[in-house]
Amino acid sequence: MAVDKKQYDLPLHTDIAWCPGCGNFPILNIVKMALAELDLAPEQVVLCSGIGQAAKTPQYMRVNYFNGLHGRALPVATAIKLSYPEMTVISESGDGDTYGEGGNHFLHTIRRNPDITNIVHDNMIYGLTKGQASPTSEKGLETPIQTEGVVLEPFNPLLTALSLGATFVGRVFSGDIMQAKEVVKQAILHEGYALVDVFQPCVVYNKQNTYQWFKENTYYLDENHDKKDKNKAMEVVSDTSRLALGVIYQETGKSHYAERLNLKKEPLFKHERNDEALQKLMNSYR
Repeated sequence: MAVDKKQYDLPLHTDIAWCPGCGNFPILNIVKMALAELDLAPEQVVLCSGIGQAAKTPQYMRVNYFNGLHGRALPVATAIKLSYPEMTVISESGDGDTYGEGGNHFLHTIRRNPDITNIVHDNMIYGLTKGQASPTSEKGLETPIQTEGVVLEPFNPLLTALSLGATFVGRVFSGDIMQAKEVVKQAILHEGYALVDVFQPCVVYNKQNTYQWFKENTYYLDENHDKKDKNKAMEVVSDTSRLALGVIYQETGKSHYAERLNLKKEPLFKHERNDEALQKLMNSYR
């Protein structure tokens, strides 16, 4: 029996602490629709997040979830997947949480290639606090903190991910729910680490990167794009004058973290105690 998207819905009286018009609302629907169309029941899914407006997403879905510290969603997601490989594990946080506070974990998660999906709500601003610049804020953007404009070039997460060997790199716009949903579905089905950067307008603090701005400054990769061509993918994401949407790169067949650790394909609690294997797993984090 197919899973209904409504199975992920919380009661109607649930208080959602996002501003009207926030780009987080369509992302919430995108994830629900993707999971339902993949026929994944709520109990089969775990969402992990850190701190921030985007990081509240797991609280607004009827799934298993873990809210961690600022920037710490990815190591938790990795550990959950290793300990319970049957679960579909998604790390979902904002650009500040993932690329800023969690930048070190972002780098090393890519290196490990765990079989998880990393959805990043990228609104190019810190939306929870006072609207200060985030790692992906555009140079020159004026904020309540950077009153004379951001002086740094924005961090390029997709180029960084590709350079470190990410096996799935995609980018979508929350204003196009149907296209975004299809990319998220492909990311969840991918075996290995999958990054989906989601352009998401912040209607309160970022008056520059609006819904209209994203529509005018993005384009869709066509069917002729070879997502297996890493050099082409790096060329595409290096072009910041025209921001590509779609599955930019995918590599299949690369062993993921659990395979490299030679872990059994069953929940950790079902394993017989093996101190040598436990020590090996602990050493892998050093």
